[in-house]
Amino acid sequence: MKNLHPRLDAEESKFLTKIMTLGVATNLPVVMTPGELVKLIGVVYRDTGMAEQIDASFPGISAKIVPNCDYYSISDDWFEAPIQLDAFEHVKLMRLGIKQIPDFLTYLRCLSELHKRRRKYAMILSAQPMPAMVQVSPRALIEYGRLDTAALASWLTWRKFFYDIDNRSAQETGYLFEPILAAAIGGESKGARARVVKRTGDDNKGRQVDCWKIRPDGKPLAYEFKLRVTIAASGQGRFGEELQFAEDCANSGAIPVLVVLDPTPNPRLHELQAEFEAKGGHAYIGDAAWTHLEEEAGGVMATFIERYVRKPISEISSFDLEVDEEVNGRRIKLLDFEARLVDGSIIFKIGKYERLVARVENENFINDEPSPNEE
Repeated sequence: MKNLHPRLDAEESKFLTKIMTLGVATNLPVVMTPGELVKLIGVVYRDTGMAEQIDASFPGISAKIVPNCDYYSISDDWFEAPIQLDAFEHVKLMRLGIKQIPDFLTYLRCLSELHKRRRKYAMILSAQPMPAMVQVSPRALIEYGRLDTAALASWLTWRKFFYDIDNRSAQETGYLFEPILAAAIGGESKGARARVVKRTGDDNKGRQVDCWKIRPDGKPLAYEFKLRVTIAASGQGRFGEELQFAEDCANSGAIPVLVVLDPTPNPRLHELQAEFEAKGGHAYIGDAAWTHLEEEAGGVMATFIERYVRKPISEISSFDLEVDEEVNGRRIKLLDFEARLVDGSIIFKIGKYERLVARVENENFINDEPSPNEE
């Protein structure tokens, strides 16, 4: 397109660098190609019902970059397949999206964060080393003699491996969850160094804020996002810190806002809610939390939250409603599980479903400490 100059200004360059890279200083960096980026742009056009509009400016491009199914159903091969692009065509498509789709940059940014974290976790599954026996052998003492020694050695190794990859899954989800919700509602995460919320009694120390947002009237909001609040999830010291957050916000001139997606009641949740409200803040729990997020996000980004966050969580959570008649109480009826190490790859079989993970272990990955700001 003649009216779209390929030269990037400073803001465009900064934006492209941020959405196309993740963890470049770690042992498992993620760097998207321009072809991968334009396919994500195609996903945005599909999600917003604007796929036909893109062809008016780039004839035939939709057939190459707009998928025929939703994002979670797209195979990795589709994103990885090379695509013929003109120079700077990804920049031109980005600029077109800005003109044609409200909140396009925010939508693309959130989608790219999700995509990069999913790619990163696929790399973790491949690279996470199997535990060395020296790491797990002392744990044999509490089970030694109850299993054949070869079986016990394998049991300890598999168990530690699953713990490691589950721990990394929790980390990656945490690093993804807060920035996506913050961006979707028009705010941004703030680290403690920013000191937008200062610790009561010590102005030199700040608090980490999941989402910092300025209302049209100039009043700042400081959000605390939580998937859930449980009685046993944190020690008393940490819970005291969570209660203190509301007071620190109030003393810093900000309105504290608590958003908890899981409505399961317990005394700590009630206490936390009461503290936020006592300090002039707000608390949104369960359906009220989702409603608040979607109202704050606006039409386009509310669609993103519903499609990419709420629906998957809700669909998986619904299995908790199943009743396993073989046990007392409610519990998901687990499918049979099998794990095999075959020719260097791991094959997981869950019920009738099978997944192969090609393994290229990276011993340096053991010391690859992730960070929420690693990009």
